[in-house]
Amino acid sequence: MHSRAASIVGLIDTGGILAIVDSRDRWHSLCLEALQSFRLPLLTTEAILTETFRLTGRNPHNVEKTWRFVRSGALTIHPMQDAHLQELHALMSQHSDRLMDFADATLVHLAARERVNAILTVDHDDFETYRLPGRKKFTIFPGRS
Repeated sequence: MHSRAASIVGLIDTGGILAIVDSRDRWHSLCLEALQSFRLPLLTTEAILTETFRLTGRNPHNVEKTWRFVRSGALTIHPMQDAHLQELHALMSQHSDRLMDFADATLVHLAARERVNAILTVDHDDFETYRLPGRKKFTIFPGRS
């Protein structure tokens, strides 16, 4: 999958996964190219997988392609624990002007916990707004098309 040694530790969200597995997605080529910059596995959460499978629809072909990617070793799934709920609630309250959803909150929490700020996403508007500790911004891959 990689032609050179990738060095960026990063996260992936729902839009990034969907773009990678769907060759008809307008972000497909850009996300595949961006994927080459990352050290695998990418970090994500159970909430992201729930959202991803909900959005694949009822098309068995799309669901199977998504499963192949999820089980390929390209991802590490980080569960949220009861101990994280207060922080997730605080993040969603802090970003109420953007209506941060639970899935995004889990990624922002994971990014802070693992000290990772690179993310493969097509959701630029939200992830350009979200901040990590110290007001640090996310580095978003791929760039806006």
